[in-house]
Amino acid sequence: MDIDQKRECPQGVSVTSAPLAARLGIPGGPLFFPVTAYGPDGAVDLAAYRAHVREGVEAGAAAVFACCGTGEFHALTPEEFTACVRAAVEAAEGRVPVVAGTGYGTALAVHYARLAEDAGADGLLAMPPYLVVAGQEGLLRHYREIAAATALPVIVYQRDNAVFTPETVVALARTEGIIGLKDGVGDLDLMQRIVSAVRTDVPGGFLYFNGLPTAELTQPAYRAVGVPLYSSAVFCFAPEIALAFYRAQQSDDQSLVERLLDGFYRPFVDLRSRGRGYAVSLVKAGVRLRGLDVGEVRPPLHEPAEDHVKQLARLIERGQALLQEDR
Repeated sequence: MDIDQKRECPQGVSVTSAPLAARLGIPGGPLFFPVTAYGPDGAVDLAAYRAHVREGVEAGAAAVFACCGTGEFHALTPEEFTACVRAAVEAAEGRVPVVAGTGYGTALAVHYARLAEDAGADGLLAMPPYLVVAGQEGLLRHYREIAAATALPVIVYQRDNAVFTPETVVALARTEGIIGLKDGVGDLDLMQRIVSAVRTDVPGGFLYFNGLPTAELTQPAYRAVGVPLYSSAVFCFAPEIALAFYRAQQSDDQSLVERLLDGFYRPFVDLRSRGRGYAVSLVKAGVRLRGLDVGEVRPPLHEPAEDHVKQLARLIERGQALLQEDR
């Protein structure tokens, strides 16, 4: 399908119909996982959400992953989810693809997948099934049913109770509609065996993503085992830092990569590790620090301590100073 072809989403926003795998396979910037904005009354604030997505796209994001982990998928009703995915599609205006989260049990995951398709999403990030620890056969059936439910390509998120053997990933890669694997486990031995097995048995085109919190910290290692793509939560609140790191990696500017890892990303991970749920709530605090009121997180997450937010503000300043040193 030609990259210049268009389809009309239900709201009349023109978006490209180029295959998602092709668009993600040659990214021009970090993958953006926006937070979901809430107003003072706790309801979804679609105006603020659109502004957040629009700013990210204009800052250089290669794709928008709406209503995923950083976007508090777990806290959204089906109606809120649909409204947010639709708003992300509208804000992106076809400039970059929009991938929506889906999850829970198989029936609900299929339901959310269809809602995302109706809202104009370009693809799905299938998060682990709710609660149960299933065997490989059951997991494979779960993701195949999601893939068969819509025309949207699916990226499977490996983490928590959904960890796969290389043989299962080969089976996923052979499944029509499944285009990639996002890893949130951090087992590089497993990832190397997965990449090798798929390369051997299903050559060509399967995508891999580093999905660990603050993926930039581990991306040099992931890149070495054949995982070139990664999600960037930092891009939500410091796009200039995230984009500089991305470009430094692409150009093999090892000096800048190491300076940002040592002076910004490692301290940020240390700070993020000081509170449960900070992979979301601290990121959301960072967005507010940069001037966009996206509200607080919803329970069961909680807001970061005031001192931790102050430390984050200083850390953002330090990261920006590191970029000035490179000029």
